[in-house]
Amino acid sequence: MPSVNLLQVFLQSSQSRLKVVGDTNGKLYVYKNDDSKPWAVRSCQGMLTCVGVGDVCNKGKNLVVAVSAEGWFHLFDLTSSTSKHPDPSGHHELAAAEEQKPVFKQHIPANTKVMLISDIDGDGKCELVVGYTDRVVRAFRWEDLSENSDHVSGQLLLLKKWLLEGQVDSLSVNPGPDGSPEMMVSQPGCGYAILLCTWDSDEAPIRDVILHQTSGRIHNKNVSTHLIGSIGRGCSSENSGSGLFALCTLDGTLKLMEGADKLLWSVQVDHQLFALEKLDVTGNGHEEVIACAWDGQTYIIDHNRTVARFQADENVSAFCAGLYACKGGSNSPCLVYVSFNQKIYIYWDVQLERMESTNLLKILDCDPEFGNLLQQLGVDCSFDISVKASRQQRVYRLGSVEGCAWL
Repeated sequence: MPSVNLLQVFLQSSQSRLKVVGDTNGKLYVYKNDDSKPWAVRSCQGMLTCVGVGDVCNKGKNLVVAVSAEGWFHLFDLTSSTSKHPDPSGHHELAAAEEQKPVFKQHIPANTKVMLISDIDGDGKCELVVGYTDRVVRAFRWEDLSENSDHVSGQLLLLKKWLLEGQVDSLSVNPGPDGSPEMMVSQPGCGYAILLCTWDSDEAPIRDVILHQTSGRIHNKNVSTHLIGSIGRGCSSENSGSGLFALCTLDGTLKLMEGADKLLWSVQVDHQLFALEKLDVTGNGHEEVIACAWDGQTYIIDHNRTVARFQADENVSAFCAGLYACKGGSNSPCLVYVSFNQKIYIYWDVQLERMESTNLLKILDCDPEFGNLLQQLGVDCSFDISVKASRQQRVYRLGSVEGCAWL
């Protein structure tokens, strides 16, 4: 397989997530569950640089989007009944050339680099945002020409063009102080910019790009930077106001921010970080920050700056994280890597009981079986002083007690 650009995407069923891989030859490979063979293969025009999925046509239906460096925008409907002709093995690589074609194709400006499908202006409809290698970001909106919700007929219309000072490596949306979405783009030197969506405004602002630097001390103002916004923090009462977003740099800086002015933590590592994701690995509703380096070193950091590390088996050319139904038909947290040897590795059901370190005795206090075992050893659990004085001496003897299955 040629060089790939990987993005794990969600299609239609809440119990089935598909992983989409695009390569430099214009092939789009779709993988499902734990099958090592593609569930579907599609052909695109040009060298694919951006792959994603979303309701880009605002019809209430997710479509696969693939954009090439030459500027060809492709839409694929993998849920259409006309595209499902599996072979006996269950794979969907189609023999008929006409059936492999996208449901829509349009040429947009070339030299595409990154892409985002999201509601960036708060109108409840998705826009397509594309970042380019010439420091330009463009926003498009789908104009529908058909009243049939199942038929894709229309075109992309340019809404706005922004020119940035530095290279754009990431696009994301984050809640602003009033809760409305803010369009964010990464900028070199651990910076970012807010892009103002002014196409519906009667009066254009003096500037439509607001640049932010997250630190007064910038070791390398040209270092590549990635960001991700709208990081979940559960049902906390602190959810009002600006959302959480994270940044990472190629020289190993990681930051978690709340709005433009509040730095929650900063971490410096000795690896080159090239990818940034968010994923709830503890199941408490708080999404951890996931950063990956070229050598496969992966950092998982919670909101309190607790760090867990994971080492992938090979050097990595692409990385993503998310929920994926790899086993058992149910979604679980997964880490997905593409190696420089063109192999895809899925580490599925990545779950941690907790991120923070804790005291063993505190854990035992919450275990009802611990009290029963202490009573078998002759310790009266009703007296805290007696328990504290003896449990440190006796806790390692519990393995000899019959039925001590939790050690």
